[in-house]
Amino acid sequence: MSDSPLLDAMRRAISADPEDVELRLHLSGLLLDSNAPDAVSEAIGHLATVLQLAPADARARTMMAQALAGPAAGSLRADQNAPPRSTTNASPPAHPVSTANNLSGKSADFDWAHAENQLSDVVGPMFDGAGFDESAFGSATPDNAKVGNTEAIRMRADGSDDGALSAEVERPSITLADVGGLQQVKDRLNASFLAPLRNPELRRLYGKSLRGGMLLYGPPGCGKTFLAKAIAGEMGASFLTAGLSEIVEMWIGQSERNLHELFQQARRAAPCVLFLDEIDALGAKRSLNRGSAMRNVVNQLLAEMDGVNSKNEGVYVLAATNQPWDIDPALRRPGRLDRTLLVLPPDGPAREAIFRYHLSSKPIEGINLASLAADTEGLSGADIAYLCELASEIAIMDSIRSGSARMIRMADLQAARPQVKPSTLTWLDTARSVVAYGEDDGTFADLKAYLKRAKRW
Repeated sequence: MSDSPLLDAMRRAISADPEDVELRLHLSGLLLDSNAPDAVSEAIGHLATVLQLAPADARARTMMAQALAGPAAGSLRADQNAPPRSTTNASPPAHPVSTANNLSGKSADFDWAHAENQLSDVVGPMFDGAGFDESAFGSATPDNAKVGNTEAIRMRADGSDDGALSAEVERPSITLADVGGLQQVKDRLNASFLAPLRNPELRRLYGKSLRGGMLLYGPPGCGKTFLAKAIAGEMGASFLTAGLSEIVEMWIGQSERNLHELFQQARRAAPCVLFLDEIDALGAKRSLNRGSAMRNVVNQLLAEMDGVNSKNEGVYVLAATNQPWDIDPALRRPGRLDRTLLVLPPDGPAREAIFRYHLSSKPIEGINLASLAADTEGLSGADIAYLCELASEIAIMDSIRSGSARMIRMADLQAARPQVKPSTLTWLDTARSVVAYGEDDGTFADLKAYLKRAKRW
């Protein structure tokens, strides 16, 4: 039965779609019908997965009881050498189930305690880890939950308050000199941020504030995050960032609290560069947010950038996005993210620098960086990193076949080149449509000029 083509086909289908409950139940039924020990064990594994996906499924519970009560149940015991239970002189269960009071529908003559012990190492707990309180699902209301309110306090396993966001403050050692190419971007950054910082007398003379914001946008994989760290290193400032998953939470009000704490940490670490990656997810247009939760997050972000309750002196907000046209317009008004900087795919000198960086830790010989840079126009920094990895794989496989390790050669990089397509093309096509048919207030003038130069207009 275990070698049946039908069973093999069903196993392949389950591998393709592991969450197909009906298919797992059908396969489990066929396996249980065979009554073979191996088949029953496999059925229990499938049923355990079904009960994880659908804990209330009555068919899965019934079939699991059937599987555990069968002759193969003894094979699932934690102690494989334990003697089998006797069915003739068996002692009554320690806690017999009364048929009259059996409100759960469980069989009165089935030892459920023994079955649960057998299943303990097969099915893991549905809810595991800190923050889960079983009493929240009963009639009792946990002390740390406020019913009808918008506040829910997160607790660690030891019971301590874990409500405050904890972001790590870095001191980047890289500077703009480590960023290859992008001279126009560097000049723009120097005029808006770096020159006033290096000349405090002139800054005070002209009343230049040590606060501000800039939006970095462009195709994915072109170094926006690396550039943000380089700016912090150039200024000798702290660098603070938090991912979207660390800020946005399911509890109403907690996302706003996390965002406030992030800005508070930046103010305490001033001068500090606060980097908000994927800002389009955090500050999307409120007209596109149908629910009030994310609208409140955008409002909180606007309030924090204005420094309504705290001064933002010495806090530089750098935000990065691949979708600048989805950002709420209020975020780009003067005093917030008032400068917009396009980070394009790396130019020739930048590509050469990226190749040098990714090949510096690999055994190479006879590599012509200038030739590689000329042959990879349009590739992003991430594309170039992938190209170097493919070349390494080619050298590794060749070394395994020959039995002798060798260096990475120019031929390996040339052989890998056709496998890497520019990942920026899709983004550029989308950007062209937005610039051509969307509202043009001059924000994307640099992007339009680049599209024309690249003949994608």
